[in-house]
Amino acid sequence: MKAIQFSQAGAARDVLSLIDVEPTPPGPDDVLIRVAYSAVNPTDVKRRSSGRELGALTTITPNNDGAGVIEAVGTNVDSSQIDQNVWIFGAQARRSGGTAAEYCTLPAWMAVPIPDGTTLLDGACLGVPAVTAYHSIYSDGPVDGQWILVSGGGGRVGAYAVQMAKLGGAKVIVTGSKAEGLAYAASLGADHVINYRDEDVVARVLEITDGRGVDRVSEVAFGANISMLPKIVVVNGMVTSYSSDAIAEPVMLFLDFMFKNITVRPYSIYGLPRDALKNSFAAITEMLAKGQLQHRVGATHTFSLEGVIAAQEMIEADASPGVCTIEM
Repeated sequence: MKAIQFSQAGAARDVLSLIDVEPTPPGPDDVLIRVAYSAVNPTDVKRRSSGRELGALTTITPNNDGAGVIEAVGTNVDSSQIDQNVWIFGAQARRSGGTAAEYCTLPAWMAVPIPDGTTLLDGACLGVPAVTAYHSIYSDGPVDGQWILVSGGGGRVGAYAVQMAKLGGAKVIVTGSKAEGLAYAASLGADHVINYRDEDVVARVLEITDGRGVDRVSEVAFGANISMLPKIVVVNGMVTSYSSDAIAEPVMLFLDFMFKNITVRPYSIYGLPRDALKNSFAAITEMLAKGQLQHRVGATHTFSLEGVIAAQEMIEADASPGVCTIEM
């Protein structure tokens, strides 16, 4: 099969190469998937540019997400799964074999059946963004009737978080800096949108909630917003955060959080217990089956060395509001 690989950290154009290699046969609990679409998200370009896993893995085929068709199964996997359309979660996380290849082998539980009426392209959009969004909204239980603030609600994770919160009966406030992203979040059902470059977020949130504040925050920029959070989160509220790129070592105003009993939950989906991941897979698949999720593809490239480089560069330059997919 043809696969894209890298063995050193660096720019996509400098370190990615196209090779021919035999597919990895499925182990007892694995499935072999013929990849239809590979998807590129920020986590994929960060892994390549930093080389953070190369100490443990000599050569890596990038990209965590994608979708395809199961072609073979291991001895412990029901053979009825052969020919099933699936979306792929975390193919490259702590593993060398991502989805930027014609075939991908991974544990069967990480290949999630795609319900009828959902395309393989739709399935490729899920993975990291959808699972991250689900945990950011539902990690502390139901949200019916709650106020939820989604930071970066027009982004890849944020857009799913908006939709999932609304499906759970929440009232949603979105913050962001791009008019297009805020308009997209509103089209997905956000009740209020706030451009943090032009508006006072604290004042607007308190105005919208009649001075009460929000019950939960799905936060993409924890360090940048850390001083604001205690001012807008209710007593015994919750902040979940999956990113703090701008300020990697934030300073917390401890007493402000302590006296309001605010729970702060930083998380990585790759460290979640398997049961939590399976629960999120089941919930997301149910939403798919009911046609309740909209997906956003920034661009689709043809599978080739140039195509994968273009997709990675597009995400790295933040030139796409959605995922970049690669069609096999």
